[in-house]
Amino acid sequence: MDKVKQYCTFYVDSSFFGVDVMHVQEIIRFQNMTRVPMADSVIKGLINLRGQIVTAIDLRRRLGLSSRPAEDEPMNVIIKTSDGAVSLLVDEIGDVIEVDEENYEPPPQNLLGKARDLTTGVYKLNEKLLLTLDMNKLLDFSAIKLN
Repeated sequence: MDKVKQYCTFYVDSSFFGVDVMHVQEIIRFQNMTRVPMADSVIKGLINLRGQIVTAIDLRRRLGLSSRPAEDEPMNVIIKTSDGAVSLLVDEIGDVIEVDEENYEPPPQNLLGKARDLTTGVYKLNEKLLLTLDMNKLLDFSAIKLN
């Protein structure tokens, strides 16, 4: 029997990404943020999630992509970590999908830059590719310099 995995999916720029549903706490609309002085541009700010202070990471910047148009508000994918929750700011939410392990491949050679370093692999779907993110590398704050 094929091994099936579930991913919470979303769009960043024109790319289709997914994170293992086991890492996802919840998905919420855009929240007002408090800017963090002298923080790297990857850290968009802090949000108050029912009394819990959550760091919001701009996934476009983390992946080395162009900035989101000012009029477009991102969505928050709240990720559970051992240190508490972290928000990934994404452009659009997809669905929770199941994928067969037989459709998995390593990151393609034409995937360049930070996206290649932060992607564990891809799943071939009918109409598109699902890029799976490595949560350990993505949330490695030692790689995000504080100025």
